[in-house]
Amino acid sequence: MLRCDSAVICQGRRGVSALLPSATRPANPHHGKFSRPCLDFRTRVAQASSPGSTQNNTNGAAPSPSPVASGIADAPPAQTSLTANLLLQCPDQKGVIAAVSQLLYGFGCNIIASDQFSDPSSGMFFQRITFDYIDIVIGPGNMSVLERAIGELAARYSMKWQISYKNKVKKMAILVSKQDHCLYDLLIRHRSGELRCHIPLIISNHPDLKHIAETFEVPFHHLPLSKEPGKKESQEAAIEQLLVSEQIDVMILARYMQIFSQGFCERHWQHTINIHHSFLPAFEGARPYHRAHERGVKIIGATAHFATAELDAGPIIDQGVTRITHRDSVEDMIRKGRDLERMVLARAVRWHLDDRVLVFNNKTVVFED
Repeated sequence: MLRCDSAVICQGRRGVSALLPSATRPANPHHGKFSRPCLDFRTRVAQASSPGSTQNNTNGAAPSPSPVASGIADAPPAQTSLTANLLLQCPDQKGVIAAVSQLLYGFGCNIIASDQFSDPSSGMFFQRITFDYIDIVIGPGNMSVLERAIGELAARYSMKWQISYKNKVKKMAILVSKQDHCLYDLLIRHRSGELRCHIPLIISNHPDLKHIAETFEVPFHHLPLSKEPGKKESQEAAIEQLLVSEQIDVMILARYMQIFSQGFCERHWQHTINIHHSFLPAFEGARPYHRAHERGVKIIGATAHFATAELDAGPIIDQGVTRITHRDSVEDMIRKGRDLERMVLARAVRWHLDDRVLVFNNKTVVFED
């Protein structure tokens, strides 16, 4: 995992990017083919059943997690906070920052913050820009023109990009089994305003935690599993139906103790965050605390990662550790580990909701807050 220090530029200085050379201005933004960068669950499910479907990916690398369904129909009214996050990654080259800044300035946007990172080992450049479009020259209800211009610029620089509007609050589904500590923590943080999202549903393969959902007034969906032939496929289909009907943007596996099929993971891994109760890559799979105790480790950890088809091997978003001594029993390790799981998962979820995570080559670049 690659971590980046924040560098705030141009804050409160509308038009500072005008100082950049005019040669960096992109071609006329009102012409050219536009391709949307974001796919919601409905689109991804439809594409999975359609041969030859592709996502917006110009260099063949693993697609980065993207915010979902920021459609033009959801453009905000003028009285709301008109700010957006732009994430991009491309081969490192001269003029990228200048070109993007000049494009936003040309549309009357104001860059509030910019974080960037150049990875010398891969030759890749990563950037997160927060900008307001209160004075956008095309009007706040017509962001497709700006998005088309960004798409044209991206083609010039072999760039992958995604844009997310802050007034479009993401919808988050939580999947659980029987353990409640991560579920409680996420719901409390959400209620206190730490997690900026809507939680329209909780899904579980057991009924045990329904009372928690009722306490927080979140609809609970019990989708049981068994070893009957075809049961797993039908359960995953029911999950996808809920994701589509509720227009879910991100799934959180808050100690959901089931393994999804390869097809399900391939469709949704960019938007599915799992918490594993171990400091990966050590002790993958089941009962990691028991195996760590048998091994006599001196630290234990927790790992939040994207849930890919390969078990506990997806891009790591965040990790945490705590020290263990010879006096700690398995129960002590589980207790200490649960504290780590709560903190690590909450950080990863918040960073993802705030568009601070980019994926490249099974690693993540995290622009921490």
